[in-house]
Amino acid sequence: MYIEDLKFSLWADFIEREYLDNEFKELIKKKIINGATSNPAIFKNAILSSDAYKSQLATLNDCSAKEKYEAVAIYDITKAADILRPLFDSGDDGYVSIEVDPFYCDDAKATIAEGKRLFATINRPNVMIKVPATEAGYEAMEALSAEGIPVNATLVFKKEQALACLDAFQRGTKVYGQKVDTVISIFVSRVDRALDAILAKENVAVALTGIYNSALIYDAIEEKAVKGCRTLFASTGVKDDSLPAHYYVEKLLAYNSVNTAPIDTIKAFDADGKKVKALPIANEIIEAHMQKVALAGIDLDGVLQKQIDDGLEAFKEAFQEIMEAL
Repeated sequence: MYIEDLKFSLWADFIEREYLDNEFKELIKKKIINGATSNPAIFKNAILSSDAYKSQLATLNDCSAKEKYEAVAIYDITKAADILRPLFDSGDDGYVSIEVDPFYCDDAKATIAEGKRLFATINRPNVMIKVPATEAGYEAMEALSAEGIPVNATLVFKKEQALACLDAFQRGTKVYGQKVDTVISIFVSRVDRALDAILAKENVAVALTGIYNSALIYDAIEEKAVKGCRTLFASTGVKDDSLPAHYYVEKLLAYNSVNTAPIDTIKAFDADGKKVKALPIANEIIEAHMQKVALAGIDLDGVLQKQIDDGLEAFKEAFQEIMEAL
């Protein structure tokens, strides 16, 4: 359950048509989640593995692959936005995100144009346009927020990325003249998956680097205090069976933040994790751990950059697979 006294929100990192008609509504009704996110990989799995899309796709034979993809994605995002609308209207988040074409990650003009078009086509105030945190992305974030369009800055692994996003949102909000809701999505568990095998050999504690890296970025976001902007912790699913399924959600319960997680993680957190009291992470503990990571011969900045590059490529590959299948 999202923890109100922390102003902590839990969003489902999943979209699929039959799920939206059933379990999604139940999770909202039970106050377990109050938002949702999507990305090209999520839509790839939904469109290519679910029969729920066949009837709509059959009506789109004369469309290009991208037009088909957008038609089904927009349908699902609109449905999710409408289901979440009562939460949005009551000030309890109620947002759902849709990502721009990942092949536009280095093209600010194309990203801005697509972001505006998607937002206008869906025509729901509780939709966030998801933009990768690249140089072109920062320009797009500023332009979109300057028009009052909510933005989800994604694939953030470094503090420098978060600060660039904050600057973009601050400039955009100043032009718009009032608060624009935005989130900065920090990816957590992918960092640990990249490092833990090496750290274990060096007798350095595992399953912590991603959490500590995210905590440092969260602190920077809170310190900057851009109106309407919050931290969103992403990539919080657990691949290591020795960890509780809700491990990353539990460890990053932070004031004024959002966590987007897979459905199984959300259910595990609702069953057990919500009983855990959130504790602050001392800077001295983070610094000591990061020093051990460095002494293990790890170039953390290089690892984080590789995760950014790999994340962009993964979204491009997922998007391309959809295009080829449609």
